[in-house]
Amino acid sequence: MKNNLFKKLTESLFSILPVSLIVIVLGLIPFVGFSFYEITVFIECSLLLVIGMGFFNLGADMAMTPIGSHVGSGLTKSKKLWLLLIACFFMGVVITVAEPDLSVLASYVEGMIDKTTLIVTVGIGVGALLLIAVLKMVFKRPLSQILTFFYMLLFCITSLLIFTGKSGFLALAFDSGGVTTGPITVPFIMALGLGIATTLGGKDVRENSFGLIALCSVGPIIAVMLLGLFANGAPSYSVINYAVPIDFFSAFGSALLHTAGSVGIALGLIVLFFLILQLTVLKLPKQKLIKIAFGILYTFIGLVLFLTTVEVGFVPIGYKLGVALSSAHPAIIVVIAFVIGLVVVLAEPAIHVLNKQVEEITNGTVSKRSMMIALSIGVGLSLALSMLRIIFNFNLLYILIPGYAISLGLSFFVPAIYTGIAFDSGGVASGPLTSSFILPLAIGVCYSLQGEAQILSNAFGVVALVAMTPLITIQLLGFRAIVTKKIKDKAAMQRILSADDEQIINFM
Repeated sequence: MKNNLFKKLTESLFSILPVSLIVIVLGLIPFVGFSFYEITVFIECSLLLVIGMGFFNLGADMAMTPIGSHVGSGLTKSKKLWLLLIACFFMGVVITVAEPDLSVLASYVEGMIDKTTLIVTVGIGVGALLLIAVLKMVFKRPLSQILTFFYMLLFCITSLLIFTGKSGFLALAFDSGGVTTGPITVPFIMALGLGIATTLGGKDVRENSFGLIALCSVGPIIAVMLLGLFANGAPSYSVINYAVPIDFFSAFGSALLHTAGSVGIALGLIVLFFLILQLTVLKLPKQKLIKIAFGILYTFIGLVLFLTTVEVGFVPIGYKLGVALSSAHPAIIVVIAFVIGLVVVLAEPAIHVLNKQVEEITNGTVSKRSMMIALSIGVGLSLALSMLRIIFNFNLLYILIPGYAISLGLSFFVPAIYTGIAFDSGGVASGPLTSSFILPLAIGVCYSLQGEAQILSNAFGVVALVAMTPLITIQLLGFRAIVTKKIKDKAAMQRILSADDEQIINFM
């Protein structure tokens, strides 16, 4: 156990170190000008972030992934489709409602939508699409066709929002799709899909196990758009007084208690549901239950530490960095944003869960290294595009529509497994650091350049772009794999055809 924890802490250190070093170096530049106290608080939070991420990753391996896998396989083995669908809908709703990432996003928005309404709406969207994802797996339907249908539906509703003058909901809706697949949701849902796919069997088990996160990311976007379509008025945003707390320990303690309550509810709902299924369907041995119990404890400790340090240290630093960057030349803003995007994805806790599962399911065909490179480039591009959008003040749809058109088009040409991995990765990449560091950074830049009135339309949407760009970069990874295989096959055939006949042994 100690060796596993030390290994996870080491991995976390190397994941978080790049983004921490870049922020510290930028903070020492005169026009940014972080105080010694602010840099000290940020370093302390970074160290706590390493511990939190290490505990979370260990807990995910010991508890969250096994629970999802056992629940998926157990419900599927019961051969009661209605039970599987009801359970998946319920799990989608309750896990999403308790997802800390969603609470962070909802706390930014004011106006005619209250926080609870937004969270419940998003939860219903996730539950509904998780149900459809399970039906897709049971009846073995192609993911690309289902995704194309729902994205076409999504953009039809987008047109209605623009036509009715409610385009203010667009950025919020797309961001909602990104934050719902956070550190609690991802390990559970991915393992749930693997458990169902493995139990169903068939020749396409690997491809069938991916796609749940992809569809669960579409549901909230459609749900929030429908909410906006029938709502009176529009959401609004007021700049919060982002600042590193003067009394760090008091602020950290207060945030720790609040976060512990949120994470406790989220994990408690999963545990309760798991215990009900354990008593009725699963009946796992005592030894496995003990290991899962310790894993849940590690997950709780890790998430509470991770989310608390992000809230106390990374949110105010991200905002101040954004305000400071706004005074630089536009080209410098875009380049720095790209570099931050390259490294910030390394520190997303659920990314490591995804990469590990992808490498295991594909038997190393898609390596963790190639996944991380594709994700880093994608997130770097998304943050650079977000800065361009803020600087030149153009609509989010000018990027999203071509981006999704390209990604959906690629899905018909690359192997199905790459499509599933790509669309799952989009949801996973937009985790707690995106909503608690990247979004405040974008808000800081937008507030200084465009004013408070443009924040909801221009700063919001960065999460949506972070969720979109990996769809293209990872599918291009799959496209490269196809081209490479064809080139190798052609070269092998040429070697056979050009072989010297005298080297052929004739046994006649």
